[in-house]
Amino acid sequence: MKPSHPLASLIENNKRWSDKRRAADPEFFTRLTRLQAPEYLWIGCADSRVPANEIVDLDPGELFVHRNVANVVVHTDLNCLSVLQYAVDVLKVKHVMVVGHYGCGGVAAALNNLKLGLINNWLRHVQDVSQKHAARLGAVRQGSPRVDRLCELNVIEQVANVCQTTVMESAWERGQDVTVHGWIYGLNNGLVRDLEIDIAHHEIIDSARDKAVNAVFAQDAMQA
Repeated sequence: MKPSHPLASLIENNKRWSDKRRAADPEFFTRLTRLQAPEYLWIGCADSRVPANEIVDLDPGELFVHRNVANVVVHTDLNCLSVLQYAVDVLKVKHVMVVGHYGCGGVAAALNNLKLGLINNWLRHVQDVSQKHAARLGAVRQGSPRVDRLCELNVIEQVANVCQTTVMESAWERGQDVTVHGWIYGLNNGLVRDLEIDIAHHEIIDSARDKAVNAVFAQDAMQA
């Protein structure tokens, strides 16, 4: 007897999903092949518990997605920059969302300086965020509260990084209507929280970042 393929269950799942989609909407896949015209680019974490389309209840084709460990935007990462350029220049998205999540393992590893091998080079970028805000971050209670605060700060700093790319600078210079936002997702309740950083032109990057950072730390003052 031929052994079953180790991924046979996933292939069966796919068939059931396809059948279910077509039963509910016979034209679904026909429409999907015609055009990709999303209004949104989601830059999120690669964590398997954070499925972009499902979180905001959008169908395939309605959300362009890039994911990596700890939702980092690096100016030398040609993968991320290529996705950003295609989304902005070709698809003409209206909104770019950097979306982190509470309890992020990559952020926790960066904060606690865990030695995990190659990935430490990537997480160095999150450590840079931690060191930038070290004085105020050090006043936050250790453990999950401090990790979650860094998760928020990391989103805010990555929003600024998106805004400082040549892709966004060029788009805004030619008057394109595109705004960059920062969100964070709660694994414990499935809800997205707006970190109140929305940038639609380069002149307000610093002020918007500072305002969002101050709002993050204001939470601790109110809870004290």
